[in-house]
Amino acid sequence: MEISGQRLWISLGITVGFALIARRARGVTRSGALAGAAVSLSVTTAEPKLFLVLLTVFLVTLLATRWGKQRKQQLHAAEGARGRSASQVISNLGVAMLVIAVGANQQVLLALAVMSEVAADTCSSELGMAFPGRTVLLTSWKPVSPGVDGGISIHGTFAALASALVIASTGAMLLLITSRHAIVAAGAGFAGMIVDSFLGAVLERRGYLNNDAVNVLSTASAAALAWTLS
Repeated sequence: MEISGQRLWISLGITVGFALIARRARGVTRSGALAGAAVSLSVTTAEPKLFLVLLTVFLVTLLATRWGKQRKQQLHAAEGARGRSASQVISNLGVAMLVIAVGANQQVLLALAVMSEVAADTCSSELGMAFPGRTVLLTSWKPVSPGVDGGISIHGTFAALASALVIASTGAMLLLITSRHAIVAAGAGFAGMIVDSFLGAVLERRGYLNNDAVNVLSTASAAALAWTLS
């Protein structure tokens, strides 16, 4: 795809502004802002409307992270005050950047599925900890403490589904995908969150994978499922 010089400069301006706002809001560290800028430039240059979806993901996940902060601090599970690092940003959104970069078939749908998974995973974890309730391990259904790898709760599950629908619906409202594909993107994103919880319970808790690796695999599974259903 040929990119005009004007679009490139506009994308660069949007990217710089987004990185500065994200850093100012303490949603990311300095390295995280640079990584976020790389993701933003990649998707915005390919399809400017995708930036609005990316911005929605940032706002939804930032709100979820800040919600119930006092309770999360009591659980010793609150995210660091400095925000997400470069490795966290890339592990969450690197697959979206990759499918855009290689010009994959249905690249916008796949990117939206990845973004839906990121929102679902973050909101599931953060809002699951923010509200009191029973948390169980996905693989055994035995009660565990909130914030444990592989743990799921009613609040977290509903938050995951709602956030995935918000991201996919944003794409549909911007006419990036059809209503049918919005359902596919949301469903794939929610399924990717389940994969994340399963990998967390089976591999991350045992030290075989770290959280970044789990995020890469779960976002990749969301993209793969969306591609299969498309």
